Amino acid sequence: MVSELPLWLALRLTECLFGWSLGIQTLEYLCMKQATSPQGLWAWSVQRRDIPQAWVRRALDILFASDVHQLHLLLRLQAALVLIFYGGSFALLLFLFLGNLLILIRWRGAFNGGSDFLTLVVLTGLLIAYAIGTWVNTDLGVRAGLWYICIQSITSYFMSGWVKILRPEWRSGQAMTIFLNGAIYGPLPDHHVLRRPYLAFLGSWAFIVWECAFPFALVNPAHALGFCMVAAGFHFLVFWFFGLNRFFWAWMCSFPAIIWCAGQHFGPNLGGLFSVIP
Repeated sequence: MVSELPLWLALRLTECLFGWSLGIQTLEYLCMKQATSPQGLWAWSVQRRDIPQAWVRRALDILFASDVHQLHLLLRLQAALVLIFYGGSFALLLFLFLGNLLILIRWRGAFNGGSDFLTLVVLTGLLIAYAIGTWVNTDLGVRAGLWYICIQSITSYFMSGWVKILRPEWRSGQAMTIFLNGAIYGPLPDHHVLRRPYLAFLGSWAFIVWECAFPFALVNPAHALGFCMVAAGFHFLVFWFFGLNRFFWAWMCSFPAIIWCAGQHFGPNLGGLFSVIP
């Protein structure tokens, strides 16, 4: 029987996993220095044309200057290490949150799709935790932050499954073969098992049912752990076949919040959530 995850441990696990994930992302950005330089493929001089306001462009020109941008990334990496080894604070999370918004602007809203979404979700949840904790109540802040992360991530899984139901290529199983044919290892071999229509059909529906049923992870911590273990396997396969390592770590950051929230029991007045309000 899986016991309830303590509140403080859920927060620390989230901080450590998020710091690790953010650190990997930051190292990747640092390795792209040549590509993001004024002579690079992703030069800011090209992307700045999307900004209509002249004064905003001038401000961003300063922030996205090559040396300033590299300094920001180094500070971001240091902040991620502080989060792992010492834990968070309101000032630290605010710095990371504002810096993350700048990076999203730098990449026209997203560099790596869903992983950027989860990174922002977890970062927002941690900022909520420390903002409320600083000005109102520590336990209430952590609870609110964890619930924010949990609801956002579970909703994302559910919506992903629901969208698949609406797509005929997913209902028939064809989508799985199509996606795997575009993986980093090239098209599936002619005799690969997933080229068999019935196996592709079963695999597609297994993912659809699992994603649509994800809200049931909140029944209890054991259910949550099971759903999260399947999710970890799924995201590892996405990394293995498509090279999307950010997805694996970004989604792992949300698992402690899901498992902790699954252990909460609420009465008619939601007392479990608000019992810490003085």
